[in-house]
Amino acid sequence: MLSPDASLLDPMERLGALLCEEGRLDAQQLNRATRVAIETGERLDNVLCRLGLVEERDMADALAKTLAMDRVGPESFPNDGELIEALGPRFLASACILPIEEGPAGIRIAMGDPLDRSAADAVALKLGRTVEPCVGAPSEIEAALERLSERETSLDELGADVVGGEEDMAADVARLRDLASEAPVVRIVNLIIRKAVEARASDIHIEPFEQSLNVRLRIDGVLRKIDAPPSHLRAAVISRIKIMAKLNIAEQRLPQDGRIKIVAAGREIDMRVATSPTLHGESVVMRLLDRSGLVLDFEGLGYDAGLQSQIIPLIERANGILLVTGPTGSGKTTTLYAALSHLNDEERKIVTIEDPVEYQLPNVAQIQVKSQIGLTFAHGLRSILRQDPDVIMVGEIRDLETAQIAVQAALTGHLVLATLHTNSAAAAINRLRDMGVEDYLIMATLVGVLAQRLVRRLCPACATPDDRALAERLAPDVPPERFLAPQGCPECRGSGYRGRTTIVEVLPVVDSIRRAVLARVGQHELEDIAVANGMQTMRNNGIAKAAAGETSLAEVLRVSAEA
Repeated sequence: MLSPDASLLDPMERLGALLCEEGRLDAQQLNRATRVAIETGERLDNVLCRLGLVEERDMADALAKTLAMDRVGPESFPNDGELIEALGPRFLASACILPIEEGPAGIRIAMGDPLDRSAADAVALKLGRTVEPCVGAPSEIEAALERLSERETSLDELGADVVGGEEDMAADVARLRDLASEAPVVRIVNLIIRKAVEARASDIHIEPFEQSLNVRLRIDGVLRKIDAPPSHLRAAVISRIKIMAKLNIAEQRLPQDGRIKIVAAGREIDMRVATSPTLHGESVVMRLLDRSGLVLDFEGLGYDAGLQSQIIPLIERANGILLVTGPTGSGKTTTLYAALSHLNDEERKIVTIEDPVEYQLPNVAQIQVKSQIGLTFAHGLRSILRQDPDVIMVGEIRDLETAQIAVQAALTGHLVLATLHTNSAAAAINRLRDMGVEDYLIMATLVGVLAQRLVRRLCPACATPDDRALAERLAPDVPPERFLAPQGCPECRGSGYRGRTTIVEVLPVVDSIRRAVLARVGQHELEDIAVANGMQTMRNNGIAKAAAGETSLAEVLRVSAEA
């Protein structure tokens, strides 16, 4: 049994102090998380991870130091599940405990919650042995439990149990439905999804070719190939996904869209599924939306205090249009959700029209575009204006009609938040002109433009000094030793990066910008005026984050090359 430990009397206070001391948290973030913990009754460590202020692995490191326990990772986990069967997989999963090894002194166990003394005591009582608790990251423990509870079978082995030619399956819908429901195909699809969740992928791409089926995961914005099922199971695997998404498996000539809600690796995952007919079968892309990992505050998205001081006054305006621009996959919608979360209170009515609705927000009326029945952005926006809203979010301004209604809403006292596809903040004004919006209306309604990109964060476990020549060329005023480059290690799966953050430029529409709009100056002149007014360009914001060790100069150049 475990003996009482007086050092656990006030661990959260010591944990917060340690995180601040190590530079993983600042005093303002700690105070905010402490207030949330008091209001919700949650423990401080759980609040810090939920808000995205501290990564799970960093929290495990800090807990181990705070509690004077060993920190264990996947390299220390066992290769067999003998102890798991003895203790029961369900109990271990619910308690987030993994038995590591049995020795003369007792049983070492990895705990996702090392403060759960009753769970550790239950393990000791069940095995009749002394227990030595260690600290592990919950996601790593969950992945190991899944791997050990059921022997990891390769996709080829699973596919060997399914008999039938791919052509026969595709031609016979009834046969295809039966095969898609068979255990091996179900396990193949579940294994692909589980691998994607464990790898923190944002998308799964399943692409059929003449002699193969490719499966790729988009991890931190970059596609990486993984093992794929046998090619003769192309139709069965894709049909299984379509059944899960409640799509018509008999329709293989037209694109279809659907959604899947599952729980994987202990997290609730909402998947957006899109199929498209190709030369050798249907291609499927599944967007993974992890509700538990959703960060809806600017700080968690990578906006420093200086950027927040520019953005928050813009979103707190009573009326006007604020645009968020960038290419597909640059985090525009998440930034708008963060703005809505900041504004969301009992005194405001907030209505959105989106395509698609990615996350459901509390106390916000969200409308899904359905162009097949005539519910377009423009049509939905007209109906929203009759709902007496205070704040309106438009998923995307795509055409003149939508732009004109958004302008009219801003002129009649509404705050409109919307996205636009442009490469820079200044280019948004030219884009509105190209759509046909008059300059005087742009000047009267536009309050600001925010352009952004997502850059990969350096893995803190393996970052190495960057090339001095590149640092001296891009940032001659910054000591080159401050810049780091990716190297690759087991923690980041060899990529050198883990997670993403945002680089941003904010263009407030002040009087000098309004005069320039009326004078119809070009995009570059507008940008020069904005910089003269204090705007930090996206590339310079990225270089500042690279100098802080958050990302690499090569990553900033890759992402901002077209900006």
